[in-house]
Amino acid sequence: MKKLVIAAAVAVLLSACSGMKTSTPAAMGAASSTSTVMVGGAPMYPNKDIVDNAVNSKDHTTLVAAVKAAGLVDTLKSPGPFTVFAPTNAAFDALPAGTVPTLLKPENKATLTKVLTYHVVPGSYDSAALMKLITAGGGRAMLKTASGGTLTVTMSGGNVLVTDEKGGVATVTIANVYQSNGVIHVVNKVLLPS
Repeated sequence: MKKLVIAAAVAVLLSACSGMKTSTPAAMGAASSTSTVMVGGAPMYPNKDIVDNAVNSKDHTTLVAAVKAAGLVDTLKSPGPFTVFAPTNAAFDALPAGTVPTLLKPENKATLTKVLTYHVVPGSYDSAALMKLITAGGGRAMLKTASGGTLTVTMSGGNVLVTDEKGGVATVTIANVYQSNGVIHVVNKVLLPS
């Protein structure tokens, strides 16, 4: 009986994953690491690294500018692997007025670096790997970020949600954007460490 309940729970989670938005017609669980996904009007090539792809997305110009200002380009071009929860320009625009220009100032580089590396998880966690962690964690996965903080990943209504240490919740809007050095999941909110 217990095995039947576990199997049913896994089936529900996997079917919920197939309902997540991706930018390819393939269901999220069926996407392969060789699929080219469109993000911000540009193809994201799985044979390019995180930076070389992100610079082409018109939806991630603020993130790219912040990565450059924080001096993280070489890190995100390294072999990794990394999982990046990449906030869109709209996510940055939703921050309180003046936040982004303040963070981009040279004197705030340490704070900017902490915020950006909070979006990076060492290792490559595509949606299938996240689902395994969520299932193993009884409905939530706790991910240690490159900044040393923790992100909590859960499922709700077919969406993958990422909760930051301050209680803010981002939704993964495009999953499984494979890179040569990891995977990107586009999110609709900037995640903030405590």
